[in-house]
Amino acid sequence: MKGRVDLSHGGGGRAMQRLIDEVFRRALGNPALDEGNDFASLGAVQGRLVMATDSHVVSPLFFPGGDIGCLAVHGTINDIAMSGASPLYLCASFILEEGFPLSELERIAQSMGKASRDAGVPIVAGDTKVVEKGKGDGVFISTAGIGVVPEGVNTSGSMARAGDAILLSGTIGEHGVAVMSSRENLSFGTPIVSDTAPLHRLVAAMVSAVPQIRAMRDPTRGGLGAVLNEIAMQSGVGMNITENRIPMREEVASACEFLGLDPLYAANEGKLVAVCPPEKAEFLLETMRVHPQGRDAQIIGEVVEDKRHFVQMETVLGGKRIVDWLSGEQLPRIC
Repeated sequence: MKGRVDLSHGGGGRAMQRLIDEVFRRALGNPALDEGNDFASLGAVQGRLVMATDSHVVSPLFFPGGDIGCLAVHGTINDIAMSGASPLYLCASFILEEGFPLSELERIAQSMGKASRDAGVPIVAGDTKVVEKGKGDGVFISTAGIGVVPEGVNTSGSMARAGDAILLSGTIGEHGVAVMSSRENLSFGTPIVSDTAPLHRLVAAMVSAVPQIRAMRDPTRGGLGAVLNEIAMQSGVGMNITENRIPMREEVASACEFLGLDPLYAANEGKLVAVCPPEKAEFLLETMRVHPQGRDAQIIGEVVEDKRHFVQMETVLGGKRIVDWLSGEQLPRIC
């Protein structure tokens, strides 16, 4: 499409209908969305439902390995999947700034459509608003989704127990470094691309093999350090991890050193942390490594009793370091 978004695209008239038909319905179309209602009519579901919501303000909108469109889909699917659920449906709302190129909006919508189809999770409802030029920043996307939890699965950040094993599904830091390098127009000898991906199929394999998984989180904003502190605080425990067990690509480590970033707090969009009973850890690890998204999985530590709820890391030099809550925001507008 040529031209730019203007206020009439959010005014409820013919221009808005054309935008919906020629951009969103063309890119995202499915039977529920094509009904054209202000709601989605969905079939009955048996089982315990979970719901998640997310907002996406990443800058820049397009980065190595992805864009705000596929990121919005993947991020919401992953939030649902961390409950052990199979995601069923998504909805999305777009806040557009007057003057935003329609060609870029179409590119974002096409990316969202492809991501949802590849994941098998349709976008069944949506909304569009337009704000005056200077009152937004191109595109903001808000999403929500629902999923159903298999019988016998019950995960929560409050369920970690002393002695439990802590597993990480793969290498850390790619998304944060990819976005920062794109933002600052930096290039590296080995390209670093975002790891943005839906994790629900990996999770399905994990909970099928080990339904006793206590907790799962995807380490997005605040990275690995943040989610470990969140689980420790929720469960009233401490955590001990080992630095040389944490998988990280050499080029990501070098880029973090160059950019002054701590990779423990760098965002990821295609990795997860799982806590499980110690006797199930090796089997869960084997299950994860069979899946393409878990081939670099590692057991990185254990849950311990600690009334202070500290996360401590044994460094490669043999010392100990407190992995504290991130102070401020290491990298804003990352998702």
